[in-house]
Amino acid sequence: MRLVTYMDGAIERVGAVRDDMVVDLSDLVPDMLTLIASGPALLSAAQQRVAAAQRGASLAQVRLLAPIPRPRQNIICLGMNYAAHAIESLRAKGLPEKLPEHPVFFTKSVTAVNHPGADIPMLSELSAKRDWEAELAFIIGRPTRNVAREDAMRSVFGYTIFNDVSARDLQMQHQQFFFSKSLEGTAPMGPWIVTADEIPDPHALRIQMRLNGETMQDSSTHDMIFDIPTVITTLSRGMPLGPGDIIATGTPEGVGMGRTPPVWLKAGDQIEVEISRIGVLRNRMVA
Repeated sequence: MRLVTYMDGAIERVGAVRDDMVVDLSDLVPDMLTLIASGPALLSAAQQRVAAAQRGASLAQVRLLAPIPRPRQNIICLGMNYAAHAIESLRAKGLPEKLPEHPVFFTKSVTAVNHPGADIPMLSELSAKRDWEAELAFIIGRPTRNVAREDAMRSVFGYTIFNDVSARDLQMQHQQFFFSKSLEGTAPMGPWIVTADEIPDPHALRIQMRLNGETMQDSSTHDMIFDIPTVITTLSRGMPLGPGDIIATGTPEGVGMGRTPPVWLKAGDQIEVEISRIGVLRNRMVA
């Protein structure tokens, strides 16, 4: 299923997309976090509802929100998780070109969450070097602690598209990732969650980013240095993961910082992140 959070007038609802129709699931569950946490029985009931639906709202006429508009904790992100991107990042910073031996984790604040089709504020008074990072994100579906690698994928509820919009000058100035990657609107995600049963191999997806129609990133999730089972087992050894936790898996090469000369986002820029089997996430930079 493709699960969405959307606005019906002034009412926030949970639904599922079938073809170009949104089937309302709000009488089954109040919000996406509850749907994820309720387990397979409720998910099965939702699937039956969607399969049997005769009508629903037009997808083109509803306003989609981030699938999880208010995550229960910060979004967990991976840095330098694609080899070519790790090299371009290190080279841009004048550092030795050595791949990480362990996953590099940081978080983005829940207040950075943004929606499909929404504007991303430039905040030019804070940063002159805004950058993009096209990413696959996965959502944890059940309590997970000290999980074995062979069982790790059972913890995945589904997948969505994520854009880790970054302020590179703040990143260098503050010598850490949190503030520079948590500015307002810098965590757009969506347009929906595709449940795990629809994506048998999340490490075989094409991932692209287009800036004003020009392709800037074009790679495959196969090129991750640390795959999803590694990420889950590493994290769950020392911290419990729970239903609704969002983990973004890093970006491939082609970010603005790594180009010669660098390319920075500007007001009016249209950003599209596309991942096969999921869809397209579109946003616009605004002054």
